[in-house]
Amino acid sequence: MAGCAGGIYAYQHLNGNITGVDVNLGDEAHRPKAATKAVNILIIGTDSREGLGKKYGDEGSVGHADTTFLFHVSADRTNATAVSIPRDLLVDIPECKTGDKVIPGTDRAMFNTSLGQDGRDPGCTWKTVEKLTGVRVDHFVEVNFEAVKTLSTAVGGVEVCAAKDLVDPKSHLNMKAGHHVIKGDEALAFVRTRHAVGFGGDLTRIPLQQQFISGLIRKVKSDGTLTDPTKVWNLADAATKALTVDQSIAGVLKLKDLAQDLSAVDTKHITFTTVPVIDDTEDKNRLALKQPDASQLFQMVAADRSLTKVKKKGTASASASAAASPAATTKAAPADVRVTVKNGSGVTGQAQATVEWMQNTKGYLRSSNGFNAPSTEKTTLYYAPDHADQARTLAEAMGLPATQMKATTEYGTGEKDPMLLILGKDFTAPGISLTAPTVAPSDLQRVQADDTNLCAK
Repeated sequence: MAGCAGGIYAYQHLNGNITGVDVNLGDEAHRPKAATKAVNILIIGTDSREGLGKKYGDEGSVGHADTTFLFHVSADRTNATAVSIPRDLLVDIPECKTGDKVIPGTDRAMFNTSLGQDGRDPGCTWKTVEKLTGVRVDHFVEVNFEAVKTLSTAVGGVEVCAAKDLVDPKSHLNMKAGHHVIKGDEALAFVRTRHAVGFGGDLTRIPLQQQFISGLIRKVKSDGTLTDPTKVWNLADAATKALTVDQSIAGVLKLKDLAQDLSAVDTKHITFTTVPVIDDTEDKNRLALKQPDASQLFQMVAADRSLTKVKKKGTASASASAAASPAATTKAAPADVRVTVKNGSGVTGQAQATVEWMQNTKGYLRSSNGFNAPSTEKTTLYYAPDHADQARTLAEAMGLPATQMKATTEYGTGEKDPMLLILGKDFTAPGISLTAPTVAPSDLQRVQADDTNLCAK
């Protein structure tokens, strides 16, 4: 009876701690489709100082999306990828709705203003991330300054490393070089500092935050934490008090099921990275996506491709590229490829932009603009059977899946007859592969969650 009463108390106590938010994501038809059983969680670190007084700066801050991760867990739970989205990245924030208030969209706005600004709630950040990445988000978790303090304390401290003495009066950090176990105010000072590392900006702070979260994951998954009833209770109590989540997981049992599901991933296959960016051409104090690298990373996440070498469960899928197919043998030279490009994507100017890319970048001098075609979902290449060598060459350049190549005699089989390429809604931009890549950009920033020797510089 005592055990039952204790269980009921614990359930009611923890359930009462949780803050859930009903998010309005609008028309389902405008959201990315879920391609697999992978789980995508948007983790939003807000800079709200509510309840913390003047010690941490602007106590009147509404709380923007200061630190944001898109955390992807593979469908088979063998690997995970956490993509950091810099706060200074310029993005198009779509129109969103908070309660009964409709908040207009904003073009070329700092990403962090997708939360807090003009009354935007986490649903607005959710919509912004889906529009930016093309990845469907399943849930969000919001944490604030206090959460960093309480969670790090609940697990008994998080191990981090400094390659040099780190001193930052603005974040209140004073850390000697070497390995440290930090919690509470020191943990918050560590994740907030940017003047003590790198060039003093947000981009050099992000790997430091990734190091801290990696250490937190390692500590939570360690036997010493999960087998200690006191630590488990403290962690559960701190987490449920500190986190704000979407209404669909705003319950102890739902959060427990999600946590157990995610804990199956081995830390050596959890990769933190930052979306590739460059200085914005109009404002050097802001960032823009570095293309095609950013789209390459987003495509890998959307298609559930791992950033680490991992043995996948089940049968590996066959290559989607026609160029990689066993039947793909001979290929034509780009200068011999004849193709007419038509635009069925719904985005004005895509056919002409593609032809210019083909001619100026890839050497397809016999490509031409066929202007508009009826709206279509998938980009499709139609070719005569005896033009298969040309089709393979073009498909490889565009990353076109074999399923979107159609051999037909309708478009002419003569030597000078062109193939027909109809761009669909899946077409992003010239040079962006239509098949999810299997290899990440070569210079992609990474932090592995099992790396205990990584030190902030």
